[in-house]
Amino acid sequence: MTFLRKKTMKRYIYSYFQFLAVAILLLSSCVNHPDVPSSSKEAKCLPAIFPDYCNVTVPCNIAPLNFMLPADQYEACVARFTTPDGQQQTYGNGVKVQLPESEWHAMLDASKGKSIKVEVWGQKEGEWLSYLPFEIHVAEQPIDEYLSYRLIEPSYVAWTYMEIAQRNLTSFEESQIFNNEITSVDKEKGQCINCHSYQNYKTDNMLFHVRLSNAGTVIVNDGKISKVDLKRDYTISSGVYPAWHPTAKLIAFSTNKTRQGFHTANPNKIEVYDLASDLILYDVTTDSVSVVSADSVLLEVYPTWSPDGKYLYYCKSVPLPEEMHDKDIRTTYPKIQYNLYRRSFDIASHGFGEEELVYDAASADKSVTLPRISPDGRYLLFALGQYGCFHSRHHDADIVCIPMEQYDGTALTAETSSAIDLTLLNSDGYSDSYPSWSSNGHWIMCASRRDDDNYSRVYFAYFNNGKVDKAFLMPQEDPEFNTFLLKSYNRPEFMVEPVRISVDEFSKVFK
Repeated sequence: MTFLRKKTMKRYIYSYFQFLAVAILLLSSCVNHPDVPSSSKEAKCLPAIFPDYCNVTVPCNIAPLNFMLPADQYEACVARFTTPDGQQQTYGNGVKVQLPESEWHAMLDASKGKSIKVEVWGQKEGEWLSYLPFEIHVAEQPIDEYLSYRLIEPSYVAWTYMEIAQRNLTSFEESQIFNNEITSVDKEKGQCINCHSYQNYKTDNMLFHVRLSNAGTVIVNDGKISKVDLKRDYTISSGVYPAWHPTAKLIAFSTNKTRQGFHTANPNKIEVYDLASDLILYDVTTDSVSVVSADSVLLEVYPTWSPDGKYLYYCKSVPLPEEMHDKDIRTTYPKIQYNLYRRSFDIASHGFGEEELVYDAASADKSVTLPRISPDGRYLLFALGQYGCFHSRHHDADIVCIPMEQYDGTALTAETSSAIDLTLLNSDGYSDSYPSWSSNGHWIMCASRRDDDNYSRVYFAYFNNGKVDKAFLMPQEDPEFNTFLLKSYNRPEFMVEPVRISVDEFSKVFK
């Protein structure tokens, strides 16, 4: 059989399975409006639905909050939704409640600034139980329409297929930005893709890294694609963790010699640490790299800009005790802690000011990572853990938010600062990391392992003048979707528009 015939046959087979999948989806998505049980026993508690959407505050444009009762405990579920104007509708198909997008968005429009009342009935061993009603509060502020993330196995010890995907948060539409199969030329070495980043939430200026096979940084500059090598003879590596300047064609990077350790007994399972790390500034227009900070002993990582572009924030390690200076980092890593610094930036000269200590986490025996300043410049968000710079696997990692008005040039500490109450955002005993702001500053996002301790999932929480409401899981069309998805959501990033460049267009830059 010729190559052309093989290719044609593959195309026919692929088209057939596409048609079959669509047919199954259409059959399974038929709207079911069941009757409310005529009689039921009062359970006098909230329903144990998954995801937990009881009494959450959601954006006025979010996708349907589909949920279910545990399939191993219930035979059926019925839910009645009531909008503030008295309109009602029931949903239920087996133990799942799945709402048509058009009907759900009509409910959101009718409830903006108010709440949708939800009543749930569950059938257990042939008997119907009625649960206490709960509310879904609908904020007037929308969320950014798009979100991108890398989908990756949770262990990182071995991988073959990897993709960066984007999701429309107002629906369930997901599409690929790039995958690591299309341009990998060394199948044994493989290819890693990571660290997608955007300028000011838009996608005409963006980037992502390609490691190992066909390595380089893919940069989109005003819609034009190029692949660049950011390594210079005076830097320790090519660019790693990026941060676009909000207005200029400049990108701050850390340069890192990163290593991983895989524990057999430690409950944190994986440790990611740096042997060395500095900060650089890349000028997209001139393809030039300048050093921002390169301490020969200490580690600098995770740059991020203030929304006005006048300050570069970053994390920097504190000196180890003298007795540990010559020790192997595989034994000293639990003692490595980072504080938060910033430098002023002059956009005309591209010059940086002196280093300022903004938050001293080590004074409380803690380590700060992944800082983000709110779009209005009023709040500082970061992840906080016991040690290290990679809290994604640390059970004690939480998100912290501090009003910037408290910073007057003197370093803040846990004792001298008053953090905003994030009890309803953080989980208890699970990693909460990679915090981020929506473009309007009203939604906080984080990657959390609270569901099963293995996979990072995306959670959102409403932020309104320093008050944070209960976090909720990113909605899926099938509430069981995350249960069977054997991938973590890595580096979730808000976008106000989708990436419009196709996978094939990106791949051409490698040829």
